[in-house]
Amino acid sequence: FSPQVDSANAGRVLASDAAVFLKKSGLTDLVLGKIWDLADTDGKGILSKQEFFVALRLVACAQNGLDVSLSSLNLPVPPPRFTDTNSPLLLSGTATSDVPWAVKLEDKAKYDAIFDSLNPVNGLLSGDKVKPVLLNSKLPVDILGRVWELSDIDRDGMLDRDEFAVAMFLVYCALEKEPVPMSLPAALVPPSKRKPVSVPGTMPLIPSSTSTKESHQSLPPVGILAAKTPLTQ
Repeated sequence: FSPQVDSANAGRVLASDAAVFLKKSGLTDLVLGKIWDLADTDGKGILSKQEFFVALRLVACAQNGLDVSLSSLNLPVPPPRFTDTNSPLLLSGTATSDVPWAVKLEDKAKYDAIFDSLNPVNGLLSGDKVKPVLLNSKLPVDILGRVWELSDIDRDGMLDRDEFAVAMFLVYCALEKEPVPMSLPAALVPPSKRKPVSVPGTMPLIPSSTSTKESHQSLPPVGILAAKTPLTQ
């Protein structure tokens, strides 16, 4: 039981203490609220040691794209990740540096070709240039919004070559009915971006300044996203 959350050493965690701790997971308040409701079985606003471990397990499930439900508790998932690296419960940001990147070389070459076809400026694509590619996948807008938020790792409103590859990887996964995770798994963080990161801030979903007419003109070659390629994570 971490001293960060069990400050009174009473073997239980108050809602206020747990909220501060769980927010370091980078998950949305909506997801964290669902996790709390499932873990706090008696609805008293206090978690026992066992209930706290259930909450941590559900955080790990959400971070790895699994449903936040009690049925996910028995599935194998890596430990939960938090931004505070001083606690023994937590993984440090540097521990993920040796994890192989989930984007395979042959897929990266394909994504790079799409990236170059969109005329990047100084190695970056604006949201307006990426948006038509995302919309061309015909995925729901809320899913595409999450893809954008996860792939814009440095939160600058632009995607570089590696970030674009993450976006394409997530799109293909979604097309294959794989759930888009709530936060970016360590294996998907490009090696060029691997360093301790702060909790992601909120970004607008997909930049919406492109008109419908412009979108049609800047769509990528037909079939880039329609030709689904099986990808294994």
